[in-house]
Amino acid sequence: MTTPLTVLVVEDDEAIAESVAYHLGRAGYRVLTAGDGVHGMRLFTAQRPDLVILDLMLPQMDGWRFTQELRAKDPHVPVIVCSARNSEYDRVHGLELGADDYVVKPFSMKELVARVSAHLRRLEAARHPVGREAIEADGLRIDPEQVQAYTATAPVGLTPREFEVLFALARAGGKPVQRNRLYREVWGYEMLAGDRSVDVFVRKVRQKLARAVPDRTYLQTHYGVGYRFEVLRGDTSEEN
Repeated sequence: MTTPLTVLVVEDDEAIAESVAYHLGRAGYRVLTAGDGVHGMRLFTAQRPDLVILDLMLPQMDGWRFTQELRAKDPHVPVIVCSARNSEYDRVHGLELGADDYVVKPFSMKELVARVSAHLRRLEAARHPVGREAIEADGLRIDPEQVQAYTATAPVGLTPREFEVLFALARAGGKPVQRNRLYREVWGYEMLAGDRSVDVFVRKVRQKLARAVPDRTYLQTHYGVGYRFEVLRGDTSEEN
């Protein structure tokens, strides 16, 4: 019998936590719950869940600090923030700190379960990269088997989500990729209006590539469309 994947729900609203746990349980997941950030971090450290659902406004340790501490322990586990804070700043800041996804309350339980399933499917696919070949590009090796990009001397240090953004663009062979198409390919579902996830993750990948290979850029903005993978030499950095 296959062991069910484990989801940790860190949420101080008991009614929301119980509802999320119920729907995820019905979908076949093992669910752990914590009502504050400190308890949540203890559970994460002890149980090492496959995915975390996280509120931001938590007692004892808020979601911002929780995300930072979690990422210091594990750069790979998917994190979905579910918060009533709906400003662009909050969404972008959460993603910059290390969240993979951001859902605004109130949300559909059906949508949340679909997002959890999509994240975990991609996590499993990354563990078994069948039919995906490494890509070599002017000083950079993009290796799906290792879920990492490498220079001649060292790994770039991408998270799995950052890697998937880079790999999807590199696989397009220099053709521009629309934001919504890139989101659909990497996140596994449709991008909602106002979602800045693609821009945030492209910026994070650019920053890491710039530190690893300072004399080249790899991800270029295709204005009015999205992004493309093209190697340019010299000081050719572009903003989102």
